[in-house]
Parts: sequence; structure tokens; C-alpha cells
Amino acid sequence: MGKKQLGILCIVVTTILFSLMEVVLKGVSPHFHPFQLNFTRFFIGGLVLLPFAIRQLKRRGPDAPELNARALAKIALLGFTGTFISMTFYQLSILHTDASVVAILFSSNPLFVMLFAVLLLGEPVRRHNVAALILELLGILVIVSPWNMQLNAAGVLYVLIAVLAFALYGVLGKQESAAYGSVVTTCLGFLSGSAEMMAAAALTHVPVIAAALRATPLHDYANIPFFTGYSWAVLPAFLFVCIGVTGIGFASYFTAMDCTSAGTASLVFFFKPVLSPIFAFLLIQEAIPANRIAGVAIIFAASLINLSPMLQKLRHDRGTGPA
Repeated sequence: MGKKQLGILCIVVTTILFSLMEVVLKGVSPHFHPFQLNFTRFFIGGLVLLPFAIRQLKRRGPDAPELNARALAKIALLGFTGTFISMTFYQLSILHTDASVVAILFSSNPLFVMLFAVLLLGEPVRRHNVAALILELLGILVIVSPWNMQLNAAGVLYVLIAVLAFALYGVLGKQESAAYGSVVTTCLGFLSGSAEMMAAAALTHVPVIAAALRATPLHDYANIPFFTGYSWAVLPAFLFVCIGVTGIGFASYFTAMDCTSAGTASLVFFFKPVLSPIFAFLLIQEAIPANRIAGVAIIFAASLINLSPMLQKLRHDRGTGPA
């Protein structure tokens, strides 16, 4: 199998795994504390990515930046933003609203990455980016329908916080990804973020902290469990989330990026908003109301506009390639 064919295969695998993510998490979430599920799946996912990260480090040239204590501290901060903050709110959103809504809204993160890149890094913004962002926001508005709110408001708020935090993580991590490799940065971000969450969970077992949490609306976060919820019935879905989606899914995504390009690999988020509601309907019988279909269509159009330069380049390369 050639490099290009492998890249296409990895895009297909990643798209399917990422599109199933919210649906499977919806099924296993009732069995675990959301914090516990989060730090466990990213710890296991980080371990799955570790061999790929080590290989990427070994491939670097002699002049590559050193992965020193300062760099590790920066990556730990990225882990806090992308895993601790973003994925905690992401998991909470799955508990409070439909899996397909979370999947659709979270798929908008590439456009918010673009927005943060403009604001924080001073990257140029083009007209098609602005048009795509406006359409993306319109699509989100149609799905949420605040004039006739059918969704859980807290769930929608949680997923929007998760999207913004993850987009911020993507922008802040550009420098580290360029210096040490995207697989290395993601792997260490997963492991550091999950370690930070485990430390926070351990603190909730300190009697004075647990008592203080019980006296607040955060009472469910007193004595966060580490090992409860496991059973033979839930284990296959749990392992699929940890190893399949979080581990293999991200490994496949980065392999697709290596075999094609970052832009081509981002096609995953082009198809995910369409596939996720279909999987949610087929596997957990989640309804797909008309406003959600309309919102998906608008977001799909926004993604098409945002990806238009890359799609034109791919068409041009195919047309000028060897016969």
C-alpha cells in the first residue's frame, strides 16, 4: 500500500472512530464519574500514542529543539487546557445533552482555531475564513434554537466551553507541535492532563476538601472514585473509548497527517458532523429534528467554504499529476 493510499485509509478510520465517540461515551458515561472516565481514557490513550511519540522523537534531526523541563512544563499547561478543562466540559456536555449535538458543535473547533490564531498569533484572515465562521455560528444558532429551546441549556454551554478551550489548546500548541512533533505534543499532553486530573481527584478525598465540596453545588465532586463502575458488561465499550477512539483514533489521525497533509487530515471534521447524528440515530435511537438537519447542512457548507482552497489544490494536483 502506497503512502497516499495509507493516508486515505487512515482518514476513513479516523472519521468513523471520531464519529462514534460521543455515541459510545453516551452509553458508558452513566457507569462512571465523568472526571474518572476522562482521566482514565486519556491516560490509556496517551499510553497507546507513546510508541508513536517515541518513534517521532527518534526521527528528529540533530538540530531539533531539546525536549527539556521548560518544554515539558509548557506541554503540561497544554494538557491542562486541552484535556483537563476542555475534555471535562466535553464529558459533562455528553451527560446533559444529545450525543449528536455534542458531536456537531465540537466539530466546529477548526474554525475557532482559526479565530484564535488570528487574535493571538496575528495570522492572516481571508474572506472565505470569515464567511465560513459566520456560517458556522449561524449553524450553531439554528441547532441550539434559543427562540424555541428544546436542548438542555447547561449541556449546550458545556460543549461550547469545551470547543473554545480545545481551540485555544490547538493554537497554543502550534509552537510545541512544530518543535517536537504533533504526536509527541498530543501524547505528552494526554498523559500530563490525565495526571493533573488524577491529582485533582486525589485531593477530593482529603476530608476537609471533600466536606467543603459537599456544601456546594459541586457536591458530586467530593471523593471522586478511581476504580468504581467497571463490569464485564461495560468493559468492551469502555476499552473501545480508551483504546479505539482515544488511542487508535488519534494515532490514525496523525498517520493520515504524515501521509497526506494537515489540511487533508482535517477532512475528518468535515464528515463527522454528518456521520455522528446518523450513528446516534442508528445505535441509540436519538431523534434528528429538522433544525438539527438544517444546522448540519449550514455547518457542512461552512466547512466546505473553509476547505475550498485545499480542495482546489487537491483537484489541481490530481489534474497535473502523472498520467
